[in-house]
Amino acid sequence: MAAASGRGNKYAVLDPTDGPEVDTAGPGPRRQRRPSASERRIKVRLRFVYACAIFASLNAVLLGYDVGVMSGAIIYIQKDLHITEFQEEILVGCLSVISLLGSLSGGRTSDAIGRKWTMGLGAVIFQTGAVIMTFAPSFTVLMIGRLLAGVGIGFGAMISAVYIAEISPASARGTLTSLPEICINLGILLGYVSNYAFSGLSEHISWRVMLGVGILPSVFIGVALFVIPESPRWLMMEKRVPEARAVLLQISESEAEVDERLAEIEEAANIMKSVKSEDKAVWRELLSPSPAVRRMLYAGCGIQLFQQITGIDATVYYSPTIFRDAGIKSDQELLAATVAVGFTKTIFILVAIFLIDKVGRKPLLYVSTIGMTVCLFVLGIALTLQKHAMGLISPSIGIDLAIFAVCGNVAFFSIGMGPICWVLSSEIFPVRLRAQASALGQVGGRVGSGLVSMSFLSMARAISVGGMFFVFGAISTVSVAFVYFCVPETKGKTLEQIEIMFEGGKGWKGGEVELEDTQHLIQGDKKSASLG
Repeated sequence: MAAASGRGNKYAVLDPTDGPEVDTAGPGPRRQRRPSASERRIKVRLRFVYACAIFASLNAVLLGYDVGVMSGAIIYIQKDLHITEFQEEILVGCLSVISLLGSLSGGRTSDAIGRKWTMGLGAVIFQTGAVIMTFAPSFTVLMIGRLLAGVGIGFGAMISAVYIAEISPASARGTLTSLPEICINLGILLGYVSNYAFSGLSEHISWRVMLGVGILPSVFIGVALFVIPESPRWLMMEKRVPEARAVLLQISESEAEVDERLAEIEEAANIMKSVKSEDKAVWRELLSPSPAVRRMLYAGCGIQLFQQITGIDATVYYSPTIFRDAGIKSDQELLAATVAVGFTKTIFILVAIFLIDKVGRKPLLYVSTIGMTVCLFVLGIALTLQKHAMGLISPSIGIDLAIFAVCGNVAFFSIGMGPICWVLSSEIFPVRLRAQASALGQVGGRVGSGLVSMSFLSMARAISVGGMFFVFGAISTVSVAFVYFCVPETKGKTLEQIEIMFEGGKGWKGGEVELEDTQHLIQGDKKSASLG
Protein backbone atom coordinates (compact mmCIF):
# COMPACT_ATOMS: atom_id res chain seq x y z
CA MET A 1 0.00 0.00 0.00
CA ALA A 2 2.99 2.27 0.04
CA ALA A 3 2.34 3.17 -3.56
CA ALA A 4 -0.73 5.02 -2.45
CA SER A 5 1.29 7.57 -0.55
CA GLY A 6 3.68 7.99 -3.44
CA ARG A 7 1.12 9.93 -5.39
CA GLY A 8 1.51 12.93 -3.12
CA ASN A 9 -2.26 13.24 -2.69
CA LYS A 10 -3.45 14.12 0.80
CA TYR A 11 -6.53 11.97 0.32
CA ALA A 12 -4.59 8.89 -0.76
CA VAL A 13 -3.84 7.55 2.74
CA LEU A 14 -6.34 8.05 5.51
CA ASP A 15 -4.85 5.56 7.99
CA PRO A 16 -1.35 6.46 9.18
CA THR A 17 -0.84 2.98 10.58
CA ASP A 18 -0.37 1.47 7.13
CA GLY A 19 2.14 -1.33 7.30
CA PRO A 20 2.50 -5.07 7.44
CA GLU A 21 -0.03 -7.01 9.41
CA VAL A 22 1.17 -8.03 12.86
CA ASP A 23 1.14 -11.75 13.38
CA THR A 24 -0.74 -12.40 16.58
CA ALA A 25 -0.60 -16.17 16.30
CA GLY A 26 0.19 -17.84 19.57
CA PRO A 27 0.13 -21.25 21.19
CA GLY A 28 -3.36 -20.80 22.61
CA PRO A 29 -6.32 -22.68 21.09
CA ARG A 30 -8.31 -19.48 20.44
CA ARG A 31 -6.82 -16.29 19.09
CA GLN A 32 -8.32 -13.25 17.42
CA ARG A 33 -6.67 -11.96 14.27
CA ARG A 34 -5.78 -8.28 14.37
CA PRO A 35 -7.38 -6.35 11.48
CA SER A 36 -4.88 -5.38 8.81
CA ALA A 37 -4.19 -1.76 7.91
CA SER A 38 -6.16 -2.11 4.68
CA GLU A 39 -9.17 -3.52 6.54
CA ARG A 40 -9.06 -0.64 8.98
CA ARG A 41 -8.90 1.82 6.08
CA ILE A 42 -11.94 0.23 4.48
CA LYS A 43 -13.93 0.61 7.71
CA VAL A 44 -12.88 4.24 8.08
CA ARG A 45 -13.89 5.07 4.53
CA LEU A 46 -17.19 3.23 4.79
CA ARG A 47 -18.00 5.14 7.97
CA PHE A 48 -17.21 8.37 6.13
CA VAL A 49 -19.61 7.42 3.31
CA TYR A 50 -22.34 6.66 5.84
CA ALA A 51 -21.73 10.00 7.58
CA CYS A 52 -22.01 11.85 4.26
CA ALA A 53 -25.24 10.01 3.42
CA ILE A 54 -26.75 10.81 6.82
CA PHE A 55 -25.88 14.51 6.53
CA ALA A 56 -27.32 14.64 3.01
CA SER A 57 -30.51 12.96 4.25
CA LEU A 58 -31.28 15.73 6.73
CA ASN A 59 -33.23 17.52 3.99
CA ALA A 60 -35.70 14.65 4.11
CA VAL A 61 -36.29 15.32 7.82
CA LEU A 62 -37.70 18.71 6.81
CA LEU A 63 -40.17 17.09 4.43
CA GLY A 64 -41.22 14.46 6.95
CA TYR A 65 -41.60 16.92 9.79
CA ASP A 66 -43.75 19.21 7.68
CA VAL A 67 -46.01 16.32 6.66
CA GLY A 68 -46.37 15.04 10.22
CA VAL A 69 -46.73 18.35 12.03
CA MET A 70 -49.33 19.75 9.64
CA SER A 71 -51.70 16.85 10.35
CA GLY A 72 -52.05 18.09 13.95
CA ALA A 73 -51.32 21.79 13.51
CA ILE A 74 -54.23 22.11 11.09
CA ILE A 75 -56.65 21.35 13.95
CA TYR A 76 -55.53 24.47 15.81
CA ILE A 77 -55.05 26.58 12.65
CA GLN A 78 -58.74 25.99 11.89
CA LYS A 79 -59.72 27.20 15.34
CA ASP A 80 -57.32 30.17 15.41
CA LEU A 81 -57.58 31.51 11.83
CA HIS A 82 -61.09 30.15 11.14
CA ILE A 83 -60.18 28.68 7.75
CA THR A 84 -62.65 26.75 5.59
CA GLU A 85 -62.43 23.09 4.54
CA PHE A 86 -61.31 24.18 1.07
CA GLN A 87 -58.55 26.37 2.54
CA GLU A 88 -57.49 23.46 4.71
CA GLU A 89 -57.10 21.24 1.65
CA ILE A 90 -55.12 23.90 -0.19
CA LEU A 91 -52.87 24.56 2.81
CA VAL A 92 -52.12 20.87 3.26
CA GLY A 93 -51.82 19.83 -0.38
CA CYS A 94 -50.06 22.82 -1.92
CA LEU A 95 -46.71 21.74 -0.44
CA SER A 96 -46.58 18.73 -2.75
CA VAL A 97 -47.39 20.71 -5.89
CA ILE A 98 -45.20 23.73 -5.15
CA SER A 99 -42.27 21.47 -4.31
CA LEU A 100 -42.28 20.64 -8.02
CA LEU A 101 -40.78 24.07 -8.65
CA GLY A 102 -37.93 23.21 -6.33
CA SER A 103 -37.50 19.72 -7.80
CA LEU A 104 -37.46 20.84 -11.44
CA SER A 105 -35.23 23.84 -10.86
CA GLY A 106 -33.16 21.80 -8.42
CA GLY A 107 -31.96 19.48 -11.18
CA ARG A 108 -30.67 22.34 -13.31
CA THR A 109 -29.26 24.17 -10.28
CA SER A 110 -27.37 21.11 -9.07
CA ASP A 111 -25.80 20.70 -12.49
CA ALA A 112 -24.67 24.34 -12.32
CA ILE A 113 -23.45 24.80 -8.73
CA GLY A 114 -23.05 21.22 -7.51
CA ARG A 115 -25.09 18.74 -5.51
CA LYS A 116 -24.21 19.78 -1.97
CA TRP A 117 -24.66 23.54 -2.43
CA THR A 118 -28.06 22.91 -4.00
CA MET A 119 -29.04 21.10 -0.80
CA GLY A 120 -27.85 24.10 1.19
CA LEU A 121 -29.86 26.51 -0.94
CA GLY A 122 -32.95 24.41 -0.35
CA ALA A 123 -32.42 24.56 3.41
CA VAL A 124 -32.16 28.36 3.36
CA ILE A 125 -35.38 28.71 1.35
CA PHE A 126 -37.18 26.32 3.72
CA GLN A 127 -35.98 28.25 6.78
CA THR A 128 -37.39 31.46 5.33
CA GLY A 129 -40.76 29.83 4.72
CA ALA A 130 -40.85 28.24 8.18
CA VAL A 131 -40.20 31.58 9.89
CA ILE A 132 -43.00 33.25 7.89
CA MET A 133 -45.43 30.45 8.80
CA THR A 134 -44.52 30.64 12.48
CA PHE A 135 -45.45 34.32 12.74
CA ALA A 136 -48.25 34.37 10.16
CA PRO A 137 -51.15 36.62 11.26
CA SER A 138 -53.53 35.41 8.53
CA PHE A 139 -54.21 32.58 6.09
CA THR A 140 -52.66 34.57 3.21
CA VAL A 141 -49.33 35.06 4.97
CA LEU A 142 -49.41 31.45 6.13
CA MET A 143 -49.78 30.35 2.49
CA ILE A 144 -46.79 32.49 1.42
CA GLY A 145 -44.61 30.76 4.00
CA ARG A 146 -46.01 27.38 3.00
CA LEU A 147 -45.15 27.98 -0.65
CA LEU A 148 -41.56 28.97 0.17
CA ALA A 149 -41.17 25.91 2.39
CA GLY A 150 -42.42 23.72 -0.46
CA VAL A 151 -39.84 25.10 -2.90
CA GLY A 152 -37.05 24.52 -0.36
CA ILE A 153 -38.19 20.96 0.31
CA GLY A 154 -38.33 20.24 -3.43
CA PHE A 155 -34.77 21.49 -3.85
CA GLY A 156 -33.26 19.47 -1.05
CA ALA A 157 -35.24 16.23 -1.07
CA MET A 158 -34.71 15.56 -4.77
CA ILE A 159 -30.99 16.22 -4.94
CA SER A 160 -30.08 14.49 -1.67
CA ALA A 161 -31.04 11.08 -3.12
CA VAL A 162 -28.99 11.81 -6.25
CA TYR A 163 -25.98 12.86 -4.17
CA ILE A 164 -26.12 9.73 -2.00
CA ALA A 165 -26.36 7.45 -5.05
CA GLU A 166 -23.33 9.12 -6.58
CA ILE A 167 -21.04 8.65 -3.55
CA SER A 168 -22.20 5.15 -2.58
CA PRO A 169 -20.48 1.86 -3.47
CA ALA A 170 -22.73 -0.59 -5.29
CA SER A 171 -22.74 -3.04 -2.36
CA ALA A 172 -24.32 -0.50 0.01
CA ARG A 173 -26.13 1.85 -2.37
CA GLY A 174 -29.59 0.44 -1.65
CA THR A 175 -29.14 0.94 2.08
CA LEU A 176 -27.61 4.40 1.74
CA THR A 177 -30.05 5.79 -0.83
CA SER A 178 -32.97 4.70 1.32
CA LEU A 179 -31.68 6.88 4.18
CA PRO A 180 -33.80 9.84 2.94
CA GLU A 181 -36.89 7.69 3.41
CA ILE A 182 -35.73 6.87 6.96
CA CYS A 183 -35.33 10.57 7.61
CA ILE A 184 -38.77 11.34 6.17
CA ASN A 185 -40.25 8.80 8.57
CA LEU A 186 -38.20 10.18 11.44
CA GLY A 187 -39.42 13.67 10.53
CA ILE A 188 -43.03 12.48 10.42
CA LEU A 189 -42.64 10.87 13.84
CA LEU A 190 -41.09 14.06 15.25
CA GLY A 191 -43.97 16.04 13.77
CA TYR A 192 -46.52 13.77 15.43
CA VAL A 193 -44.67 13.95 18.76
CA SER A 194 -44.47 17.74 18.44
CA ASN A 195 -48.23 17.88 17.85
CA TYR A 196 -48.93 15.87 20.97
CA ALA A 197 -46.33 17.70 23.10
CA PHE A 198 -47.60 21.20 22.29
CA SER A 199 -51.30 20.39 22.07
CA GLY A 200 -51.79 21.71 25.59
CA LEU A 201 -50.83 25.26 24.64
CA SER A 202 -53.39 27.86 23.61
CA GLU A 203 -54.92 27.68 20.15
CA HIS A 204 -53.07 30.82 19.09
CA ILE A 205 -49.62 29.58 20.21
CA SER A 206 -49.66 25.79 19.81
CA TRP A 207 -49.60 25.53 15.99
CA ARG A 208 -46.98 28.27 15.72
CA VAL A 209 -44.61 26.42 18.04
CA MET A 210 -45.28 23.17 16.17
CA LEU A 211 -44.31 24.74 12.84
CA GLY A 212 -41.40 26.76 14.25
CA VAL A 213 -39.59 23.70 15.63
CA GLY A 214 -39.12 22.56 12.01
CA ILE A 215 -36.40 25.19 11.54
CA LEU A 216 -33.93 23.20 13.68
CA PRO A 217 -33.04 20.43 11.15
CA SER A 218 -32.15 23.00 8.49
CA VAL A 219 -29.53 24.48 10.85
CA PHE A 220 -27.74 21.12 10.95
CA ILE A 221 -27.82 21.01 7.14
CA GLY A 222 -25.80 24.23 7.07
CA VAL A 223 -23.16 22.63 9.29
CA ALA A 224 -23.13 19.49 7.14
CA LEU A 225 -22.14 21.44 4.02
CA PHE A 226 -18.69 21.99 5.54
CA VAL A 227 -18.25 18.27 6.25
CA ILE A 228 -19.43 16.40 3.15
CA PRO A 229 -17.49 16.45 -0.15
CA GLU A 230 -18.94 17.24 -3.56
CA SER A 231 -20.24 14.38 -5.72
CA PRO A 232 -17.37 12.81 -7.70
CA ARG A 233 -19.66 12.23 -10.66
CA TRP A 234 -20.61 15.92 -10.78
CA LEU A 235 -16.92 16.85 -10.55
CA MET A 236 -16.18 14.57 -13.49
CA MET A 237 -18.99 16.17 -15.48
CA GLU A 238 -17.27 19.50 -14.81
CA LYS A 239 -13.95 17.97 -15.96
CA ARG A 240 -12.49 18.48 -12.48
CA VAL A 241 -10.80 15.08 -12.54
CA PRO A 242 -8.20 15.64 -9.76
CA GLU A 243 -10.93 16.74 -7.33
CA ALA A 244 -13.11 13.79 -8.31
CA ARG A 245 -10.19 11.45 -7.68
CA ALA A 246 -9.55 13.04 -4.29
CA VAL A 247 -13.17 12.45 -3.26
CA LEU A 248 -13.12 8.86 -4.52
CA LEU A 249 -9.97 8.21 -2.48
CA GLN A 250 -12.00 9.19 0.58
CA ILE A 251 -14.92 6.90 -0.15
CA SER A 252 -13.40 3.88 -1.97
CA GLU A 253 -11.79 0.77 -0.54
CA SER A 254 -8.57 0.94 -2.57
CA GLU A 255 -6.77 2.84 -5.30
CA ALA A 256 -7.66 0.08 -7.73
CA GLU A 257 -11.34 0.72 -7.01
CA VAL A 258 -10.78 4.46 -7.45
CA ASP A 259 -9.30 3.89 -10.90
CA GLU A 260 -12.12 1.53 -11.81
CA ARG A 261 -14.83 3.95 -10.68
CA LEU A 262 -13.13 6.86 -12.45
CA ALA A 263 -13.05 4.86 -15.68
CA GLU A 264 -16.70 3.87 -15.34
CA ILE A 265 -17.81 7.44 -14.62
CA GLU A 266 -15.69 8.81 -17.44
CA GLU A 267 -17.10 6.30 -19.89
CA ALA A 268 -20.70 6.83 -18.80
CA ALA A 269 -20.48 10.63 -18.79
CA ASN A 270 -18.21 10.78 -21.89
CA ILE A 271 -16.04 13.36 -20.17
CA MET A 272 -12.99 12.84 -22.33
CA LYS A 273 -14.75 12.11 -25.60
CA SER A 274 -16.83 13.90 -28.14
CA VAL A 275 -20.04 11.95 -28.44
CA LYS A 276 -23.45 12.51 -29.80
CA SER A 277 -25.08 12.91 -26.38
CA GLU A 278 -23.04 16.07 -25.76
CA ASP A 279 -24.77 17.67 -28.75
CA LYS A 280 -28.20 16.83 -27.43
CA ALA A 281 -29.84 18.88 -24.69
CA VAL A 282 -30.77 16.89 -21.60
CA TRP A 283 -34.42 17.91 -21.64
CA ARG A 284 -34.71 17.18 -25.34
CA GLU A 285 -33.37 13.70 -24.73
CA LEU A 286 -35.82 13.16 -21.89
CA LEU A 287 -38.81 14.43 -23.88
CA SER A 288 -37.79 12.48 -27.01
CA PRO A 289 -36.23 9.45 -25.34
CA SER A 290 -34.51 6.44 -26.82
CA PRO A 291 -36.08 3.05 -25.98
CA ALA A 292 -33.62 2.60 -23.09
CA VAL A 293 -34.32 6.03 -21.59
CA ARG A 294 -38.05 5.44 -22.10
CA ARG A 295 -37.81 2.26 -20.01
CA MET A 296 -35.96 4.21 -17.33
CA LEU A 297 -38.66 6.89 -17.32
CA TYR A 298 -41.42 4.27 -17.06
CA ALA A 299 -39.76 2.74 -14.02
CA GLY A 300 -38.56 5.97 -12.35
CA CYS A 301 -41.61 8.15 -12.92
CA GLY A 302 -44.07 5.29 -12.49
CA ILE A 303 -42.77 4.25 -9.09
CA GLN A 304 -42.94 7.88 -7.93
CA LEU A 305 -46.54 8.19 -9.11
CA PHE A 306 -47.77 4.95 -7.53
CA GLN A 307 -46.02 5.82 -4.29
CA GLN A 308 -48.38 8.78 -3.90
CA ILE A 309 -51.67 7.86 -5.58
CA THR A 310 -52.05 4.82 -3.32
CA GLY A 311 -52.92 7.35 -0.62
CA ILE A 312 -49.96 7.44 1.75
CA ASP A 313 -50.09 11.24 2.10
CA ALA A 314 -53.82 11.11 2.79
CA THR A 315 -53.15 8.54 5.50
CA VAL A 316 -50.42 10.69 7.07
CA TYR A 317 -51.86 14.20 6.59
CA TYR A 318 -55.43 13.29 7.52
CA SER A 319 -54.87 10.56 10.10
CA PRO A 320 -56.77 12.62 12.74
CA THR A 321 -59.72 12.80 10.31
CA ILE A 322 -59.53 9.04 9.72
CA PHE A 323 -59.46 8.24 13.42
CA ARG A 324 -62.26 10.70 14.15
CA ASP A 325 -64.35 8.94 11.50
CA ALA A 326 -63.50 5.65 13.22
CA GLY A 327 -64.98 6.96 16.47
CA ILE A 328 -62.21 8.75 18.44
CA LYS A 329 -63.50 12.11 19.76
CA SER A 330 -60.81 13.84 21.86
CA ASP A 331 -58.16 15.94 20.07
CA GLN A 332 -55.41 14.62 22.34
CA GLU A 333 -56.51 11.01 21.78
CA LEU A 334 -56.45 11.65 18.02
CA LEU A 335 -52.91 13.00 18.22
CA ALA A 336 -51.81 10.12 20.46
CA ALA A 337 -53.07 7.65 17.85
CA THR A 338 -51.04 9.44 15.16
CA VAL A 339 -47.90 9.00 17.29
CA ALA A 340 -48.49 5.24 17.14
CA VAL A 341 -48.66 5.51 13.35
CA GLY A 342 -45.40 7.46 13.32
CA PHE A 343 -43.60 4.89 15.45
CA THR A 344 -44.81 2.06 13.22
CA LYS A 345 -43.69 3.85 10.07
CA THR A 346 -40.22 4.55 11.49
CA ILE A 347 -39.65 1.03 12.85
CA PHE A 348 -40.49 -0.67 9.56
CA ILE A 349 -38.34 1.65 7.47
CA LEU A 350 -35.42 0.48 9.61
CA VAL A 351 -36.36 -3.11 8.78
CA ALA A 352 -36.29 -2.22 5.08
CA ILE A 353 -32.80 -0.76 5.39
CA PHE A 354 -31.42 -4.11 6.56
CA LEU A 355 -33.20 -6.04 3.81
CA ILE A 356 -32.93 -3.87 0.71
CA ASP A 357 -29.39 -4.90 -0.29
CA LYS A 358 -29.87 -8.51 0.85
CA VAL A 359 -33.32 -9.42 -0.43
CA GLY A 360 -33.36 -7.01 -3.37
CA ARG A 361 -35.66 -4.24 -4.57
CA LYS A 362 -38.31 -6.23 -6.39
CA PRO A 363 -39.23 -8.83 -3.72
CA LEU A 364 -39.69 -6.03 -1.18
CA LEU A 365 -41.87 -4.14 -3.65
CA TYR A 366 -44.09 -7.21 -4.04
CA VAL A 367 -44.49 -7.58 -0.27
CA SER A 368 -45.12 -3.84 0.07
CA THR A 369 -47.73 -3.38 -2.66
CA ILE A 370 -49.66 -6.55 -1.81
CA GLY A 371 -49.65 -5.76 1.92
CA MET A 372 -50.76 -2.18 1.32
CA THR A 373 -53.60 -3.38 -0.88
CA VAL A 374 -54.93 -5.68 1.85
CA CYS A 375 -54.65 -3.02 4.58
CA LEU A 376 -56.33 -0.33 2.48
CA PHE A 377 -59.33 -2.56 1.81
CA VAL A 378 -59.50 -3.56 5.51
CA LEU A 379 -59.47 0.13 6.50
CA GLY A 380 -62.24 0.87 4.02
CA ILE A 381 -64.32 -1.97 5.44
CA ALA A 382 -63.71 -0.90 9.06
CA LEU A 383 -64.70 2.73 8.45
CA THR A 384 -67.75 1.73 6.40
CA LEU A 385 -68.97 -0.66 9.10
CA GLN A 386 -68.50 2.00 11.78
CA LYS A 387 -70.55 4.48 9.79
CA HIS A 388 -73.27 2.35 8.21
CA ALA A 389 -73.43 -0.93 10.14
CA MET A 390 -72.59 -0.14 13.74
CA GLY A 391 -74.53 -3.12 15.02
CA LEU A 392 -72.22 -5.61 13.32
CA ILE A 393 -69.14 -4.71 15.37
CA SER A 394 -68.66 -2.84 18.63
CA PRO A 395 -67.30 0.74 18.42
CA SER A 396 -64.10 -0.22 20.27
CA ILE A 397 -63.40 -3.06 17.83
CA GLY A 398 -64.00 -0.71 14.91
CA ILE A 399 -61.53 1.82 16.32
CA ASP A 400 -58.93 -0.88 16.97
CA LEU A 401 -59.38 -2.32 13.47
CA ALA A 402 -58.99 1.14 11.89
CA ILE A 403 -55.81 1.88 13.87
CA PHE A 404 -54.46 -1.59 13.01
CA ALA A 405 -55.18 -1.08 9.28
CA VAL A 406 -53.58 2.38 9.20
CA CYS A 407 -50.48 1.12 11.02
CA GLY A 408 -50.35 -1.91 8.71
CA ASN A 409 -50.62 0.29 5.63
CA VAL A 410 -47.75 2.56 6.68
CA ALA A 411 -45.69 -0.47 7.76
CA PHE A 412 -45.98 -2.16 4.36
CA PHE A 413 -45.36 1.17 2.63
CA SER A 414 -42.20 1.71 4.67
CA ILE A 415 -40.81 -1.75 4.00
CA GLY A 416 -40.90 -1.35 0.22
CA MET A 417 -42.66 1.35 -1.76
CA GLY A 418 -41.34 4.17 0.43
CA PRO A 419 -37.56 3.60 0.43
CA ILE A 420 -37.27 1.75 -2.90
CA CYS A 421 -38.89 4.66 -4.73
CA TRP A 422 -35.93 6.81 -3.66
CA VAL A 423 -33.42 4.08 -4.49
CA LEU A 424 -34.70 3.37 -7.99
CA SER A 425 -35.21 6.97 -9.01
CA SER A 426 -31.64 7.83 -7.99
CA GLU A 427 -29.84 4.83 -9.50
CA ILE A 428 -31.48 3.95 -12.81
CA PHE A 429 -30.63 7.08 -14.84
CA PRO A 430 -27.21 7.67 -16.50
CA VAL A 431 -25.03 10.38 -15.03
CA ARG A 432 -25.68 12.96 -17.76
CA LEU A 433 -29.45 12.66 -17.18
CA ARG A 434 -29.56 11.78 -13.50
CA ALA A 435 -30.29 15.15 -11.91
CA GLN A 436 -32.86 16.29 -14.48
CA ALA A 437 -34.50 12.87 -14.83
CA SER A 438 -34.76 12.46 -11.06
CA ALA A 439 -36.38 15.88 -10.92
CA LEU A 440 -38.77 14.84 -13.68
CA GLY A 441 -39.60 11.70 -11.72
CA GLN A 442 -40.66 13.94 -8.85
CA VAL A 443 -43.32 15.50 -11.11
CA GLY A 444 -45.56 12.46 -11.13
CA GLY A 445 -45.13 11.88 -7.42
CA ARG A 446 -45.65 15.48 -6.36
CA VAL A 447 -48.63 16.03 -8.67
CA GLY A 448 -50.18 12.78 -7.41
CA SER A 449 -49.55 13.76 -3.81
CA GLY A 450 -51.03 17.22 -4.35
CA LEU A 451 -54.14 15.88 -6.04
CA VAL A 452 -54.71 13.37 -3.26
CA SER A 453 -54.07 15.88 -0.46
CA MET A 454 -56.12 18.70 -1.97
CA SER A 455 -59.12 16.56 -2.84
CA PHE A 456 -59.30 14.06 0.02
CA LEU A 457 -61.73 15.95 2.27
CA SER A 458 -64.02 16.94 -0.61
CA MET A 459 -64.06 13.42 -2.05
CA ALA A 460 -64.55 11.90 1.40
CA ARG A 461 -67.58 14.10 1.91
CA ALA A 462 -69.00 12.78 -1.37
CA ILE A 463 -68.22 9.05 -1.05
CA SER A 464 -67.21 8.80 2.66
CA VAL A 465 -63.75 8.34 4.17
CA GLY A 466 -64.13 4.57 3.91
CA GLY A 467 -65.01 4.87 0.23
CA MET A 468 -61.80 6.78 -0.39
CA PHE A 469 -59.76 3.89 0.94
CA PHE A 470 -61.57 1.44 -1.33
CA VAL A 471 -60.36 3.66 -4.21
CA PHE A 472 -56.81 3.67 -2.86
CA GLY A 473 -56.96 -0.12 -2.48
CA ALA A 474 -57.96 -0.52 -6.13
CA ILE A 475 -55.07 1.70 -7.25
CA SER A 476 -52.69 -0.27 -5.05
CA THR A 477 -53.81 -3.44 -6.83
CA VAL A 478 -52.69 -1.89 -10.13
CA SER A 479 -49.32 -1.03 -8.58
CA VAL A 480 -48.63 -4.75 -8.05
CA ALA A 481 -48.93 -5.27 -11.81
CA PHE A 482 -46.73 -2.23 -12.46
CA VAL A 483 -43.94 -3.72 -10.32
CA TYR A 484 -44.21 -7.01 -12.23
CA PHE A 485 -44.06 -5.52 -15.71
CA CYS A 486 -41.97 -2.33 -15.39
CA VAL A 487 -39.47 -2.60 -12.53
CA PRO A 488 -36.25 -4.63 -12.98
CA GLU A 489 -33.98 -5.80 -10.19
CA THR A 490 -30.95 -3.53 -9.65
CA LYS A 491 -29.46 -5.05 -6.50
CA GLY A 492 -25.67 -5.32 -6.49
CA LYS A 493 -25.07 -3.48 -9.76
CA THR A 494 -23.03 -0.33 -10.26
CA LEU A 495 -24.79 2.69 -11.72
CA GLU A 496 -22.99 2.15 -15.00
CA GLN A 497 -24.02 -1.52 -15.13
CA ILE A 498 -27.64 -0.52 -14.55
CA GLU A 499 -27.39 1.83 -17.52
CA ILE A 500 -26.23 -1.05 -19.75
CA MET A 501 -29.00 -3.27 -18.36
CA PHE A 502 -31.69 -0.81 -19.40
CA GLU A 503 -30.12 -0.52 -22.83
CA GLY A 504 -30.37 -4.28 -23.18
CA GLY A 505 -34.08 -4.14 -22.28
CA LYS A 506 -33.92 -7.29 -20.18
CA GLY A 507 -35.24 -7.94 -16.69
CA TRP A 508 -38.97 -7.14 -17.09
CA LYS A 509 -42.14 -9.19 -16.71
CA GLY A 510 -40.94 -10.87 -13.54
CA GLY A 511 -37.54 -11.95 -14.83
CA GLU A 512 -34.37 -10.58 -13.30
CA VAL A 513 -31.15 -9.53 -14.96
CA GLU A 514 -28.30 -10.94 -12.93
CA LEU A 515 -24.99 -9.19 -12.40
CA GLU A 516 -23.25 -11.72 -14.63
CA ASP A 517 -25.59 -10.82 -17.50
CA THR A 518 -24.73 -7.15 -17.11
CA GLN A 519 -21.02 -7.87 -16.97
CA HIS A 520 -21.34 -9.88 -20.16
CA LEU A 521 -23.08 -6.94 -21.82
CA ILE A 522 -20.30 -4.62 -20.71
CA GLN A 523 -17.53 -6.91 -21.91
CA GLY A 524 -19.23 -7.78 -25.19
CA ASP A 525 -20.42 -4.32 -26.18
CA LYS A 526 -18.14 -1.71 -24.68
CA LYS A 527 -18.85 0.71 -27.47
CA SER A 528 -22.51 0.94 -26.54
CA ALA A 529 -21.93 1.65 -22.86
CA SER A 530 -23.43 5.12 -23.28
CA LEU A 531 -27.10 5.58 -24.11
CA GLY A 532 -26.26 8.46 -26.38
